[in-house]
Amino acid sequence: MLDTPASAVDAATRPPLAVDLDGTLIRCDLFIEAMIRLGFERPWLLPRLVVWLTRGRAHAKARLAEMFPPQPEALPYDERLIAWLREERAGGRTVVLATASDRGAAEAVARHVGCFDGVFASDGEINLKSQLKAEALIAAFPEGFAYAGNESADIKVWRAAASAVVVNAPRRLVRRAAADFAIERTFAQEHDAIRGLLKAMRPQQWSKNFLVFLPMLVGQGWFDASAWRHALLAFMALSFVASSIYLVNDLADIGADRQHPRKRHRPFARGSAPPVLGIIAAIALLASGLTLGRASGALLPLLVYAATSALYTFVVKRITLVDVFTLAGLYTLRIVLGGVATGFPASDWLLAFSGFFFFGLALAKRAAEVDVMRSDLIGRGYRASDGPVLKRIGVGAGMISALVLALYLRDPTRAVHYATPAFLWALPAAVVFWLSRVWIKLDRGEMHDDPLAFALKDPTSWVVGALAAAAFATAVLL
Repeated sequence: MLDTPASAVDAATRPPLAVDLDGTLIRCDLFIEAMIRLGFERPWLLPRLVVWLTRGRAHAKARLAEMFPPQPEALPYDERLIAWLREERAGGRTVVLATASDRGAAEAVARHVGCFDGVFASDGEINLKSQLKAEALIAAFPEGFAYAGNESADIKVWRAAASAVVVNAPRRLVRRAAADFAIERTFAQEHDAIRGLLKAMRPQQWSKNFLVFLPMLVGQGWFDASAWRHALLAFMALSFVASSIYLVNDLADIGADRQHPRKRHRPFARGSAPPVLGIIAAIALLASGLTLGRASGALLPLLVYAATSALYTFVVKRITLVDVFTLAGLYTLRIVLGGVATGFPASDWLLAFSGFFFFGLALAKRAAEVDVMRSDLIGRGYRASDGPVLKRIGVGAGMISALVLALYLRDPTRAVHYATPAFLWALPAAVVFWLSRVWIKLDRGEMHDDPLAFALKDPTSWVVGALAAAAFATAVLL
């Protein structure tokens, strides 16, 4: 739906304009986000939240606003609306903020935006929403006012208003408002919640879970139908569980992500997907993943993966070096899980290679993030000055993984498993070449902060991977 043009009448002659905050001026809800922060950062206080809510939502909002004051400079604003509000105010129109959020939070936002003549907000006793908001605005502007809102709770306010401004509302509500009220202006919904949720699930990251097929492929179980079936079940189980963890991670990191130059575009941080929908989806994905994991026969390693991922999200990712060791362990767990599911256990050689290889890539990810931030990494345990040492350690770990692979090829007991083992020497060469390229790209500032995501978009990486796969197949078959 296209934006509806404003009236040509001079702004000073139009009635005062009251603007909602949550979902209208900003694409998020401060109260919901504060409750989520409480659950992640101080879960032992959740029983106290229940007590606060029994004293009224206004009281709970006040307590949470004191505990978690918003960061107005980082909130996801509707810039279209703000630009219009500034035009209206510059033309002489009175513009006020009218919100059910706590007054302290509302005033902080109003000061930052700088285009409001006053603030109407909840005060710890009265939850200024719906009918109560309408009554407060009628008392303040008895000659009439216009109101900008976005949800069904705003219908009672629009009913009392001289005109309605509809912002980021669902299509059904837009149609209802157009039928029942005098519409001054409509700002069409910019984001689709389902699309935002799917993006937050990061299905592109599922490619990492193809590691579950590695033990079966290395073990040459290429024509074992049962192994393929169990590997596919394990892949889907791991993907669903991983997506649930991604959702939880992004919900826990909303504040930190908004301070990051790239992560601020994540759906929950930018307000394109509602956090409540994310919580529901995370629970559903986790339940589905565990069900599939049981069917694959790899429920135990899947549970270990889920628990380790959760520990990483809530604790470990903030601890220097422990975080990258954990990331490397999670990649290796994928291989272990695949071995359990398919009946082709991963060898010590494969696990050793995986550990060093993914430890190096985890360090590359952190080094890239530090370079991008050019300052201490918010939500992590790294400083801007750590970049060079992270790169040195990462290069060393990657080269050790290639050495492990070379030592494996020198083991005479392994040669009997291959028709032409000499072709396998292409593998350590491919590893050294690709890792060297990753680190050069990173040092030039040309690499995405996730090396595996970079590889998926990099044609040279595809060629290297194809040549390595061809060399392995040749060693087995010829």
